[in-house]
Amino acid sequence: MRIRFSAGALILSALGFASAVFAADGPEALDAAWVKAMKAQDANAVAALYAPDAVLWMPGAPEARGAKAIHDEYAGLLGTYTVTDVSLTDGHYETVQNIGVASGHFMMTLQPKAGGAPTIMGGRYSSVAKKIDGQWRYVVDHASVEPPPAAKPAATK
Repeated sequence: MRIRFSAGALILSALGFASAVFAADGPEALDAAWVKAMKAQDANAVAALYAPDAVLWMPGAPEARGAKAIHDEYAGLLGTYTVTDVSLTDGHYETVQNIGVASGHFMMTLQPKAGGAPTIMGGRYSSVAKKIDGQWRYVVDHASVEPPPAAKPAATK
């Protein structure tokens, strides 16, 4: 009886591990790696999450197309600011074979390295990722600052 329980526990444990491995794959894991690299202030690690021919649109910045431009964009950001906090919320993920899409909201706190008050930036993001040589990479990454709420219409009498 004890042997059956141990074998059953081992099988359940292995299934749990396999589920964790499969759940960690895809655009959701790519987003988690992006957050981790941003918090680590590591422009090289962030840029490595992008395909060589990817395109990046950051809020208020021109298009960055290709590995060098994307690296330079993040190196500039992380050279100017310390990311004291970053989070992705309300994530929606869909994966079909080797293509994945994601969308949600981001919040980032940027502390200027030259001093001064931090900037808190919030907005929306959408991305397309592709599994290339067994690794998920962003091919399109677009973020925009959340616009202010629409003005309420004036009350009519």
